[in-house]
Amino acid sequence: MKRSTHRILTTHCGSLPRPNDLLEMLMAREQGRLPDMPAFHARVRDAIGECVRKQRDTGLDIVNDGEWSKPDYSTYVKNRFTGFEGEPTPTDTGRDMLDFPEYAPFRRTGVNQMMRPKCNGPIAWKDFDAVKRDIDNLKAAAGNAEAVFMTAVSPGQVARFQGNTYYKSDEEYLWALADVLKDEYKAITDAGFTLQLDCPDLGSGWNGQFRSLTLAAFRKVVDLHLEVLNAATKDIPPERMRLHLCWGNYEGPHHRDVPLRDVLPVVLKARPHAISLEGANPRHEHEWAVFRDVKLPDDKVLIPGVLDSTTNFIEHPELVAQRIVRYAEVVGRERVIAGSDCGFGTFARANPQVEPEIVWAKLAAMAEGARLATAQLWR
Repeated sequence: MKRSTHRILTTHCGSLPRPNDLLEMLMAREQGRLPDMPAFHARVRDAIGECVRKQRDTGLDIVNDGEWSKPDYSTYVKNRFTGFEGEPTPTDTGRDMLDFPEYAPFRRTGVNQMMRPKCNGPIAWKDFDAVKRDIDNLKAAAGNAEAVFMTAVSPGQVARFQGNTYYKSDEEYLWALADVLKDEYKAITDAGFTLQLDCPDLGSGWNGQFRSLTLAAFRKVVDLHLEVLNAATKDIPPERMRLHLCWGNYEGPHHRDVPLRDVLPVVLKARPHAISLEGANPRHEHEWAVFRDVKLPDDKVLIPGVLDSTTNFIEHPELVAQRIVRYAEVVGRERVIAGSDCGFGTFARANPQVEPEIVWAKLAAMAEGARLATAQLWR
């Protein structure tokens, strides 16, 4: 994990808008109607080269593959593991949406459109070659792996989106997932990349899957999910990992989100060196101030979102700089890397919330804002 030792570095959360032809191929594969898998793999490889070039041309320092080989950041495992051939998993309606049932835009986000079969058998690898292809494609595109990250889903997030009818308990299911996912985690870091663990279950889980729990009970769930995650990554140095915490990447009320202050002390027990979190949208931008009261451990780095990933506004670079400086003045400039709230291409099948060309303009605004913040923080 790099630190902002001489200037504010920039990155993003993981997913980026996919080219239209690749979207069509991904959806054809999801629906079992893709006749030419070699052509698909060749297109993915070429596309990832394009993705890395665009990120670097935009001015990003720490780049990835945009998750362009996957239909989404979470349920991609159903294609790679055994045991996922059950009935579809029902979508959890969030606490906030129950308060506003007539709010329609949420239905466009794509989570309802993805294939989410329940676990109905023992979990094991059936296509580890898919992980190897992702790694090889990103290596070919990025060259130097030092400033490159790759995302992988956490056990708790898989369990959140894909239910279980095979294992005797939720806890047993989590440990079974961890026992397989650990191989993907290790392969990513062995390749020289930084591993980003996607853990929306630690935040948005309370708004959906665990909406019936009290806050105290939900914190125990978070404790368990992190215990499992820490065990799955025990052989990986913390500085080779970052963790993404979020409250759901959709434009909606979010007034039922669990406050950062209530889960942060638990999340800071996670092994990863860096914590990526939402810091730009109207429901969570104010939470930079939490770090005045909750001390960031000396071995941790923050990747606050300084771009909202659900709006077509292009943030002004001066606003981006202000957001960066606020965090830097609280936790130290070397421990802040600028990022986005969430991904910009979370679900491949969804109509994008943000127009793809606007996404790249937003990322360029972040790079310029980081330059402005650097001038202020290192003057």
